Amino acid sequence: MRIMIVDDHAVVRKGLIQILEEKPDLYDIDEAGSGDELIEKLKTKDYDLIILDISMPGKDGLDTLKFLKKFKPDIPVLAFSMYPEEQYAIRLLKTGAAGYINKECPPEEFMKAIERISKGQKYVSPQLGEILINNLGMQEAPMHEALSDREFQVMCMIAKGRAPSLIANDLSLSINTVSTYRIRILDKLGLKNTAEITHYAIKNRLVE
Repeated sequence: MRIMIVDDHAVVRKGLIQILEEKPDLYDIDEAGSGDELIEKLKTKDYDLIILDISMPGKDGLDTLKFLKKFKPDIPVLAFSMYPEEQYAIRLLKTGAAGYINKECPPEEFMKAIERISKGQKYVSPQLGEILINNLGMQEAPMHEALSDREFQVMCMIAKGRAPSLIANDLSLSINTVSTYRIRILDKLGLKNTAEITHYAIKNRLVE
C-alpha cells in the first residue's frame, strides 16, 4: 500500500513513519512537507492513501484536499490535525476526506483508521461520532456553517489572535482580501468586532 504523509513538521512525519514501519511488508511510505510538494510529486507518482495535515503554511490542508478531490478523486484522504473534531472534521468530511483523526490519538486508533480506509470505508473517531449524533438532534445548523471554507479559516485564525498580515501570508492573500473576509464574517455571524469573533469561536469550541 503506497502511503503519502503530508505535514510541514518533519518530526511528525517521522513519528507516523515509525508507526507504519512496524509493518514493513504492508506499506511503501513517501512524505512531503507541504501541499505544493505533494502536488509536484503527484505529477510522477501515485498513492493508495494520503495522510494530510490540515494546518500548513501556503496551501493548507483544506485547499489541498479540494485540489485532490478535483484532480485525484480516487485517492482517499485521511485528514490529520491538532485541532479538535468540532473545528474542522465535519467540514473536511463534506469536502471529501475519507476520515479525520486528531494528532493526540493513540497509535492504535491511527492504524485502525488506515486499515478501515484501505478497505474503502470511512473512519470516524468515537469523539467525532458523538458530535455527529448530537448534530442530528439540532434544530438549526450553527451560524458558522454559513461561512465559506475560506471565511471559516480566516475566522479561526482571527480568533487565535493572528494579525491580518500573518493571516494574509499564511493563506497567500492580500491584507485587503483578509479585511474583506473579516467584514463578511462579522456580517454573517451578526457580530460587531474582533473580540466578538473570538468569543463566538471559543463558545462554539472552534479554537482551543
